[in-house]
Amino acid sequence: MLQSVDTETGNQPVREFLPPDAATQHGAFWRVKIVLKALFQTLLALAIIVAAVMGLNRLVATKPDVPKRPVQEKSYAVETVALALGDHAPAINVFGETAAGREVDLRALVGGEVMEIHPNLKAGGQVAQGDVLVAIDRFDYDGAVTEAQANLAEAKAALVESTGRVRLETANLVRAQEQLEFAERDLRRAEELLGKGAVTERTVDDRKLLVSQRQQALERTQNTLSLEEAKVVQQTATIERQEWRLQNAQRQLDNTILRAPFDAIVRSEAAELGRLVSVNDAIVSLYSSDEFEVRFTLSDNQYGRLLAESGTVVGRPVEVTWFLGNKPVTYPAVVSRIGADVASTRGGVDLIATIDSADATVSLRPGAFVEVSLSDQVYHDSFKVPETAYYGEGTVYVVKDGRLEQRAVTALAIDDGSILVTGDLNPGETLLTTRVPEAGTGLLVRDVNQAAGPGETEMPSTDNHSADAGR
Repeated sequence: MLQSVDTETGNQPVREFLPPDAATQHGAFWRVKIVLKALFQTLLALAIIVAAVMGLNRLVATKPDVPKRPVQEKSYAVETVALALGDHAPAINVFGETAAGREVDLRALVGGEVMEIHPNLKAGGQVAQGDVLVAIDRFDYDGAVTEAQANLAEAKAALVESTGRVRLETANLVRAQEQLEFAERDLRRAEELLGKGAVTERTVDDRKLLVSQRQQALERTQNTLSLEEAKVVQQTATIERQEWRLQNAQRQLDNTILRAPFDAIVRSEAAELGRLVSVNDAIVSLYSSDEFEVRFTLSDNQYGRLLAESGTVVGRPVEVTWFLGNKPVTYPAVVSRIGADVASTRGGVDLIATIDSADATVSLRPGAFVEVSLSDQVYHDSFKVPETAYYGEGTVYVVKDGRLEQRAVTALAIDDGSILVTGDLNPGETLLTTRVPEAGTGLLVRDVNQAAGPGETEMPSTDNHSADAGR
């Protein structure tokens, strides 16, 4: 069908139609051509496939025979160790902190101006026992000592005077008693003569008066003696008081010098030349340079095992290691006491060990973070095997005639890369220590020091702690 447009008139195009017979013949020709082309392509593809199959069959049929190699069993190169039965005590490794075994805060016992300080009186400085740390102005205290000495001398002199008067009055008392006795004898004689008429009554009365006077003199002397003796007692008390005052003044004078009570390290100080200090002012804080302790915590299980074995942990030896960079410094120590309270926040019991640093090449300091090692309880008749030899929940392998045998064991404790076990093992047996993922009864193995035999393929094993996925 054709269309034409009249460009001059602008009228609608007029449709033109081909004859019906010509259109039908043209369409049939193109359909036949397409069918023939598809048929040809299909036949070509089938021919290619048939030729390929026939060629493959020909190649298979003419394939040469390949000689078969004999089957070879794999052999694993492993390391072993001989089992030994014995008594083993694993090490308990924990961490702790060092502290000063002896420390003191020194305060001013008297007030005054600081006149002298020790040259090492600085934080971290070292002082020896008896060194003068601080000297306070002693002028007033020297004066107090002098005054107390003078008062004591006066009191002693007064005591000598009172003692002399006591001796004098004692002698006067003896004379008064003698005079009284003489007067009484004279009175008795006068009374006898009066009876005979030899003397008058006036003479007798005079003798009586004399006796009364002698009696009065004796009583006066006795009272005077008592007073003088009381003065001696009073003066003795005064002397004791003055002696105490002298001792106190001397002590105050001595307290103007503050000395180091032991060999120590200065932790802090607050003394300067010219500073006025008062009584009880903090001057210096010291800690002993050769007495240190370490405090560490054991779990309830660890503490219970040690307690059940020996009944106490006091006196148990301990090894303290201080890591200074890559250099460990070791100090011996002994558990001296148990903490006053259970360390509930840390889940265990605190122990304090005294460190022996007398022969140490490196001086300790309080607050150092250290590792503490001590022996656990002893496991009798046990085997110590490497961790790499332990499989699963309690399996090890022994080597017999080059093949593995599985054995069941019970783990008792872990000891620094080894495990203490007991079970189906005998002393002298060869234990597999290399990690072998395919480990099992009957597996062929060979020690690394031996070469692989003929007909065997030696396979490397995996010796890695992390390869034990079943532990």
